[in-house]
Parts: sequence; C-alpha cells; structure tokens
Amino acid sequence: MKYADIVIDNKSQMTDSFYTYICEDSQAVIGQKVYVPFARSKNLREGYIFDVRDKDERDLKFRAVDHADENICLNGEMIETCKWMKKRYLVKYIDGINCFTPAGGPSKRALKQKQQVLAQPVSRTLTSEQSAALEKLSPCIEKREHGIFLINGVTSSGKTEVYIRAIEQVIASGRTAIMMVPEISLTGQVIDRFEKHFGSDMIAVMHSRMTKPQRYVQWQRIRSGSVKIVIGARSAVFAPLENIGIIVLDEEHEATYKSDMTPRYEALEVAIKRAGYYGGIVVLGSATPSVVSTYRADEGIYHRIEMKTRFNKNPLPEVDIVDMGEELRNGNTGLLSRELYDRMKETLSQGQQIILLLNRRGFSTYVSCRECGHVMKCPVCGISLTYHKDINGLYCHFCGHKEPMPRKCPECGQSALRLQGAGTQKLEEEIERLFPDNTYARLDLDTAKRVGVMDRVLASFAKRKTDILIGTQLIAKGLDFDNVGLVGIISADSSLNIPDFRAPERTFQLITQAAGRAGRGDLRGRVIIQTYSPDNYAIKAAAEHDYEGFCREELRLRKLMSYPPYYDLIRLIFSGDDEKQVAKEAGGWYESLNEMIHTGFIYRPQPAPVNKIKETYRYHMMIKCPRGRRGLFLGALDKLNRENNSGKTRVNVGIDINPYSFI
Repeated sequence: MKYADIVIDNKSQMTDSFYTYICEDSQAVIGQKVYVPFARSKNLREGYIFDVRDKDERDLKFRAVDHADENICLNGEMIETCKWMKKRYLVKYIDGINCFTPAGGPSKRALKQKQQVLAQPVSRTLTSEQSAALEKLSPCIEKREHGIFLINGVTSSGKTEVYIRAIEQVIASGRTAIMMVPEISLTGQVIDRFEKHFGSDMIAVMHSRMTKPQRYVQWQRIRSGSVKIVIGARSAVFAPLENIGIIVLDEEHEATYKSDMTPRYEALEVAIKRAGYYGGIVVLGSATPSVVSTYRADEGIYHRIEMKTRFNKNPLPEVDIVDMGEELRNGNTGLLSRELYDRMKETLSQGQQIILLLNRRGFSTYVSCRECGHVMKCPVCGISLTYHKDINGLYCHFCGHKEPMPRKCPECGQSALRLQGAGTQKLEEEIERLFPDNTYARLDLDTAKRVGVMDRVLASFAKRKTDILIGTQLIAKGLDFDNVGLVGIISADSSLNIPDFRAPERTFQLITQAAGRAGRGDLRGRVIIQTYSPDNYAIKAAAEHDYEGFCREELRLRKLMSYPPYYDLIRLIFSGDDEKQVAKEAGGWYESLNEMIHTGFIYRPQPAPVNKIKETYRYHMMIKCPRGRRGLFLGALDKLNRENNSGKTRVNVGIDINPYSFI
C-alpha cells in the first residue's frame, strides 16, 4: 500500500489542498486520475495524484482510493506545469489540471476516423532569408537547447515554410511539436498544408469548438504517442505530448493567446515553461510582433530573426490614407469614400478580388432617441444594445439578450429612434446597393458560428467565386489568397477609442495584417485606410510599413506611463450580485494592499467599463508593479485571496496578470 496526496475537484473555490488517501501500488502513479470518497457525499469525486510515498507519520485514519481511470494519466512535466500555473496565475491546482485533461468520453461518431492523408512533401526551394532563419534554429534543435526565437517577417515572407522545416527536423530527432494559430478559423489552412507534408496519421487537432467526444479522442491519440504534431488555437499549448522539441506561435502578437477566463494564462508563458522542461525551442512569428516581444528581442532575451522580403519578391502594397472628416465635409455620408469606391470599380473590372475590413459586427452599434437622447441598453448588463438587421431586433454581445426593435422611444414615447454607428451588416447592405452585379460574402462572429459557414465562405473566395469579402478581424490575419488586388479598411480608428493602453498597437497590427492580404500573388495590391484620425502615429506608421518607427514611439510612451514591458500590470476584478458589497470588498483590498506594499502604483477601485454582466456587478482595480517585484505583489494577493475564500464574503475576486482586456 502507498500514501497518495491527491488534488480533488470538489467544485469549491474555498479550498485548494492536498488530501491524503491510501491506494494500491498499481494505482500509485503521479498524474493518475482516480475516484475517491470525499466528505460526506455518497458520490465519488475525481482527483489526481500529485505525490506518492511509502509512509505517513501522522496518526490519522486515511480513506482509500476507490478506483483509477486507466485512460487518463498526466506525466511529470504536466504536473510541474500545473504547480507553476498555481503560483504564476494564483489559480487552483485543478484549474491547471483541467487545461490538460479532456472532459467527457468518446462517442461512436467521434471515433470515426477520417480518411487518411498520405504525406506528399512539396519540394520548395527556400529563399535566402528562409534558409538563414532555419540555420539559426537548427543548432538549438540539434543540441536540444532551450531558446526563444522571434521571427519578424513581413506578410507573405514564407514563415510557414520555416516552421514546417524546423518541425521536420524536430520529428526526425524523435521529438514532438505543437503548431499554434491565433484563430480557430485559421486551423483549416494550416492543417491542409501540414497534412500534405507530414500525412494525417502524425497530426492531431485541438481547439475549443470541438465537441467533448472529439477532444477526448484526439487527447487519447496524442497521449498514446501515435501523434507527433498537434495543431490548434490557444488550448493546444496543453496538448499531452511528451519530449516536446518545438512550440510555434504564429501571429504571436494576437490577444487571443491570452485566456480571458480562469485560469487567465498566457499561452506564450506556458509554451516557454513546457518547452524549457524538455530542452525544446519556442518560435514566435509575426509581421507585427508585439511591442513586448520586440523589447525582449532588443534586450537579448529572445533571438531575433528578420525576413524583410516577400516570398514572391513583390513589393508591399501601396497604401493611401483617406480623411473621412474631409469626406463628410464634402457631403459624403456613406461608408465608402469616393476613392475607395472608384478603386473598387477599377479592381473588379480587372477581374481581381477585394477584402473590406470593418471590425464591428451587427448593423448599427447602438440605437438612440433624437428627442431625449435615450440609448437602448441591455436590461441584464446595462450596456448599449446592437441592432441586427437579420433579426430586426436588438442584441447584447455580452449576455446574448435579445429584444425586438421598438417603434417608439421607451423613455419619451416619441418615434425618434435612430440607428447609430455601422457594423458589417450595414456595410454588406451598402455593397449590395452599390455593386449589384458582383458577388459578395460576409464573415464575422455572427456568420462564423454557424456550422460550416466559415469554410464555405473561404473556399468560395479562394476559388474566385466571390468578388468581395466583407468581415471583421477574422479576415485580417493568416489568410492567403493570390487574387486580392485591393483591401479597404473602413474605420481604421475605431480600435483607437477603447480604454486600453494597447489600442495604438492593436490598431497598427490590424491595419498591417489586413493590408498584408493584398498583393500576395503576382499583383502588387493596394490598400485604402479610411480614418477620422489621419495624423495618428499608429495609422501613419502602418501606412508607411514602418514597424520600427512605430515601436520606438510606442516604447517611449509606455516607459513614460509605466506600462509593460517596463512594469507589470495586475488587474483585480470584483464581482457579485450586491453592488454595495462588491464596492466595499474592492475598497477593503485596496486598503490592505497599501498597508502591505509600498512600491509600484495601486489605483483606487472603480466600476468596470462594463459595470454589470448577467445581473452581476463588477468593479476593478489596477496595479502597476516594477519589473522584478511581481513576486512581492503576487505573495500579497495570494494571502488576500485565501482570506477572501474563507467564506466570509459572497464577492468573487478574479486576478488577471498583464491583462489583454479591460472591459
């Protein structure tokens, strides 16, 4: 018999402890999933063994493990990563474990195997820049030395081919690989390319839109050792691989690599932790690396690799900035500037395709009364409702609340309600009116959530059956179409007006990435940026393809304002059904932190930008801590968090380190 320390999924936020049980020698495996009696419950609880020993000196009567699940077992590296996540993100052990383990079990449908794709490697001649990039990666791969590499390559420079060749080298050495993309929508193109090169039997797919049975089947394939490459979005970083030789984060700048729910992990940090355990490398790729990654490369923390030339040798597209304020003064109230409209007609007449980016879904962003100024808001969340023409109603993008479009203002009773702002649905309507003889399609979160729509839309555009593709940021990254002659960015400055210090960076990245969809074939391509802020440094730098200039200015401002990478940000989110209690709890934390810590900046708690979601009130508090002092703050927060979880309060406290969302 052995003594096992077990983490139990007791569904409670109040405890996070090891519970000791006795178990058979055959069950005493670290990482093993087991079922145990717990408290006074008649039902067995799931748990995972974190430690095993022969003796226990405590004079206690220990209960016994009932049985083990032979299909689920974590390895030592996964257990160590869970322990690290607890300290790094102040979460429970089980939160980290749940990232690694599949929910549910197989189904007959999920067990059906798709037709095997045999490896048919395409012999591609590498460019000098691709060869140089691979030469920098190869020594670490051969020597099994951990390293972090940042590939700063312009759009269409051939970064994916570098990833494939590096992964090929890793597989040849008997190790495994993880290939990550920022959006689930991009996995299809990547999978197709990788399957042609490596064959389907070596590849597994992981992402959040898979059903539980599908994820379970993929998990078992990976854990059995039959799979060498895992492709997926953020959650793929937890693929149960062993002996990981490389983890790639394509489009590493994307905010989607940061989880916005517990555990609020950053995929890059987890990737570095996991690859480091095995002596593997981490490769970050982007045409617009994050400002933090650029800083780390400048500091020598990352190895920089530059690819400044497109694979087809084509120059980057020409970019024009259109001042929409001037358009308005000249009487143009439509969504398209005169220049964009003329360029679209010219492009279509030449048989080329067009991409139009408007990063707002719906028809109108809000509805207001011209008489009294009343804005239609969600009764559950208190935020403005978006009008969706397809349902002729109002929709909350936070909680899903729907209601019909009223004929009269509910506040003053006047028939003076007006649609304000514009989303992709409104742009679609305008395109239908202005270009009736051309085909078009819309791709945003509303259309993409319907099964198969995204694949059909992208396939139609790739086959040149669709002339104009309208969409949100879903169409701005990773997609490779060789007949796009024009990209129009409808409201380039919309992302500048959100309460986020990263707003200029995200604006620059979105414009640059969208612009990169043009001229990827034999065309040079053209980009038209429509904006009310033509002199903004982020927009001007994007138009001039001046990444270095943008970074210099952005880093200067961040240092001045004590933002990352010079300081770490910690956001505390307080939530509960009693607003006064939430505000009181937030104030108590503020006072306690000021008594415990006398460095950095601790700002008074305020109502969150979205103060109420699903009848839950929200306050937040921001902390700026100097580099190197993060541990001091995390220790204090851990102490306060344990006190909060003692059952004294009904207020939930979330801790988000270096958050990507401030809503």
